Amino acid sequence: MADAVSRASGLLGCANLVPGAGLTHALSGIAEAHLDSIAMLVLGCGVRSDTGKAYQVHDVDQLAMVRPVTKAQLRPSEGSRIYATLRRACQVARTAPPGPVFVEIPANLYLFRHEPGFDAWRSEPVQRFEPEAETVTRARRLLANSRRPLLYLGLGAGAAGPDLVALAERLQAPVATTIQGKGVYPESHPLWLWCGFGRAAPPFARKIAESCDLTLAIGCRFAEVGTGSYGLAPPEPLIHVDVDRSVLGRNYPAEVGIIADASAFVAALLDGLEPRTPDAGLRDAIRRGHEAISAGWEGQTGGAKVSPPHLLRSLQEVYGPDAIYTTDSGNGTFLAMECLRLDRPRSFLAPVDYSCMGYALPAAIGAALACPDRPAIALAGDGALLMTGLELLTAAHLRVPVTILVLRDRELAQIAQFQQTALGRKTASQLPDYDLEALCRAVGVEYLPLESDPQVLDVLGEARAGSQGGRPVVVEVEIDYSRATFFTRGVVRANLGRLPWPDRLRFLARALGRSLPGRGI
Repeated sequence: MADAVSRASGLLGCANLVPGAGLTHALSGIAEAHLDSIAMLVLGCGVRSDTGKAYQVHDVDQLAMVRPVTKAQLRPSEGSRIYATLRRACQVARTAPPGPVFVEIPANLYLFRHEPGFDAWRSEPVQRFEPEAETVTRARRLLANSRRPLLYLGLGAGAAGPDLVALAERLQAPVATTIQGKGVYPESHPLWLWCGFGRAAPPFARKIAESCDLTLAIGCRFAEVGTGSYGLAPPEPLIHVDVDRSVLGRNYPAEVGIIADASAFVAALLDGLEPRTPDAGLRDAIRRGHEAISAGWEGQTGGAKVSPPHLLRSLQEVYGPDAIYTTDSGNGTFLAMECLRLDRPRSFLAPVDYSCMGYALPAAIGAALACPDRPAIALAGDGALLMTGLELLTAAHLRVPVTILVLRDRELAQIAQFQQTALGRKTASQLPDYDLEALCRAVGVEYLPLESDPQVLDVLGEARAGSQGGRPVVVEVEIDYSRATFFTRGVVRANLGRLPWPDRLRFLARALGRSLPGRGI
């Protein structure tokens, strides 16, 4: 929830934890914020520091536990230091690259009165990473000499706002984003290509990206998930821009690495960048590519279950352009990434680099609390719901107007699809069934079943009316996962392609053999 407060609103989300198990239960969420570069304040109560006694209840080294997944770990030594410590923690969490900061306050400091210690804090100016003029000049020169550059944007590019559109239009560059970067560039724009551009993207997007002769990457790390298991090759030369020096050229060599805020860099680059003649052929190729994808999705409707593209497109029709979507690790994230068309940042909250199951439901609650003027929709996997589903009680108690779509396929879909593709069978990835309607009744949440495509608009309309009335609503969706996403197929190809040829052939033969009648056991 705290993670989603930060992602959806830009405010600083805060989690307040009891010592010991409170922290260890929260570690997955802290690690998700850490790997996804989300600012967060984590308050962890500590055991008493004034007794001189050992073996206290919950007494573990909490600072050591959180060290690998936080930017800083702070502990005030006395009550007068609490204020200054918290102010410093908030500043560190927000300073680029952002991330979670842990503050442990010993329990005895909660029990007694202290001088507030306001004078112990001296505010420091927010650090702004301005690009060096020489590196901007080099980037501008490379762009001027390129025939068709590719613009690749991550979450860190979001601060540049409308300037990103101005940059793409001046360069006449197709625009791809990372998964986390979805929405930082308006996806209704004729230059928007896809989330990604390598093997995990559809053929038209790959073809257009391969026609480029330079990549300008802003606010991204080329991480494993965003690149479809490193299944892309940025057209060279690569100009890589980020506030974090350590990511520049880390996974792909950069001709020019620039340490800068996205907004500062883009503004500096635009100053003096000559506009190109509009590329009607490029825009037409992008438009035809998207039309072909949409036509393929429309052909999937009308089956025995709910078609994911029809569901997600209908969601946007019913809930409007201001909705916030949260997802769970796996298939729901990649389907939403591919099918939703978002025109503003802070609209797509997904557990990407830590890939933590159970994210969608609590994240939607956090987003709804932080942004009460925007609809919040969780796309929860039925396996992930078993991990955090009792937060429905929180939503009911606080009357949080969230809509939770539980995507029921009765298996861990992403793992099951990888297993089926690679091995011809599913091992330990199928779920025992459970009664979702009974669970909703038990916690006081409205329940709606959704079994097929013809019901989609009516059921979603009913759910929307319920959430507008200040009620959380759960929709149980009988989802059709029979068609793998572009992402899933691309990741399989990328990993298979890295195997040595003897192992590749052995792998394929084994999968083929297990797919034959009587062999899939």
